[in-house]
Amino acid sequence: MHRPHAPDHTTPDDAEWASLLTRDPGLAVPGGLYRGLLAANSNGGLILGRIAQTLDGRIATASGESFWISGPEDILHTHRLRALFDAVVVGAGTVRADDPLLTTRHCPGPSPIRVVIDTDRRLGDAYRIFAGSPHTILVCANDAPAKPAPRAAEVITVARNATGLDLDALIAGLHARGLRRIFIEGGGVTVSRFLAAGLLDRLHVTLAPLLLGSGIPAFTLPGVSHPDQGLRVSWTVHRLGHDLLLDIPLTRA
Repeated sequence: MHRPHAPDHTTPDDAEWASLLTRDPGLAVPGGLYRGLLAANSNGGLILGRIAQTLDGRIATASGESFWISGPEDILHTHRLRALFDAVVVGAGTVRADDPLLTTRHCPGPSPIRVVIDTDRRLGDAYRIFAGSPHTILVCANDAPAKPAPRAAEVITVARNATGLDLDALIAGLHARGLRRIFIEGGGVTVSRFLAAGLLDRLHVTLAPLLLGSGIPAFTLPGVSHPDQGLRVSWTVHRLGHDLLLDIPLTRA
């Protein structure tokens, strides 16, 4: 029977966090939650997906309300992840629902390049992610309507496939710009597409002690007919205040 590891209560203090920000994988820093993210995969990069969900597997209510499912410690964790990655990726649905900044304003460390997946170029330029710094990249299909770039954003185009955009081509485009450590922050559909494509090296799932009864599911994946056909994972459990974080290593397809 699969059994999770015991909860890990270790989080870095200010001095340890400052050391982690150097991104040196050889550091002897406590708190395996972050130190484990410093190592690169065989391709020289790292792609991490992130979901914060209720106990019954929801990331928002049916009307799209998600503030706040997880607690302040989990929000700090998300900002720390941003600081350790070169780029943070969200889908257009997350931009419409949350109007996020995707910066590291809650912790020391550099804000990553912001990447928005907007397959059909439906977003307007009034969202905060298209203003100020850091730089924002808008990714859309190469057959999407031609429009001026929103504010100071850079537009890159990739081909479509059966489920949306060609994610391998998207990753290649980011790598070509020197963005090799990539954080897929949301929403659930975007994280699910990277997971289903076998592109994630790691998955962080936060479980909040909350039941909604209905709402938007955390994962939207191709179904299977038998449990043995599903993706069975191992994890290490870390406590973040009242929440539990599951740190899940994955093998790329």
